[in-house]
Amino acid sequence: MNLRIIRPLFCVLTIAFLAVIACPQTPGGPEPGAPKNEKPAKPSPTPDPKAPPKPATADQVIETSLFIYGLGGGRAKLDQIRKTSVERGRSVVPAGRGTETISYERTVIRGENTDKDKVRFDQDRPNARYALVSVDGRTFGVYNNTIFTPSDDAVANFLNSIYHGVEAMLRYKENGSKVDLAGREKEMGVEYYLIDVTDTKERKTRFYVSVKTFRVMKLTYSLGGVEYTRKFYNQNYTQGTLVAYRSVLTAGDRVVEETDISSVTFGQKVDEDLFRAE
Repeated sequence: MNLRIIRPLFCVLTIAFLAVIACPQTPGGPEPGAPKNEKPAKPSPTPDPKAPPKPATADQVIETSLFIYGLGGGRAKLDQIRKTSVERGRSVVPAGRGTETISYERTVIRGENTDKDKVRFDQDRPNARYALVSVDGRTFGVYNNTIFTPSDDAVANFLNSIYHGVEAMLRYKENGSKVDLAGREKEMGVEYYLIDVTDTKERKTRFYVSVKTFRVMKLTYSLGGVEYTRKFYNQNYTQGTLVAYRSVLTAGDRVVEETDISSVTFGQKVDEDLFRAE
């Protein structure tokens, strides 16, 4: 081929190639034939293999709470640590037109379920000191080593503290209770799982479990048309188990009890004679 023809042709091709690469390109521009207004698909988030699965049932929420309350040991650890408990503190309750402060001591020997627990509640009021005892399905009072029959209100309040407490949720399997996830709810910026627990005697309690921490922050139940709410504060670990050191109980919009725990011990030996009815 004649070199006079090749050289001009080579120059033309070189200039055309340089013009193409020098031309600015629009990043992410549509390819030929692609729809003009089609938005690029959003990339799917990469799942974190270490992230725990989000609970989807009441059982899963409660079992996760058990893990938290037992500091990683769950139900087995709680059963081991809380075989016995002795709790001391003070409660402020309505009295006449004012209030009175009660010093108390609650002693528990744990059974295979709540019905088989032995519970004694000693209270030192300004004008009297006596105890309420629940054992073997019977509730009675003790005053100066003498057995007496307490008032219906006193018995009801005592049993409500047993059957409408956090243990009702944590021991739902042992108690044969029915559990339901009633949904989720947000209050004051805090989101809760709503867990309904109904025991074999149809006592129903709703627990508000923090979606973030899986701690019970409050519970509600209804009696005689009155809505009771107990809120929990100052939750800290003691002997490897989570304890709320302050709680406030309201009936409707009226405060009926403010309780502060001063000390609680688990696993120590407890005298069985404390629960005798003779």
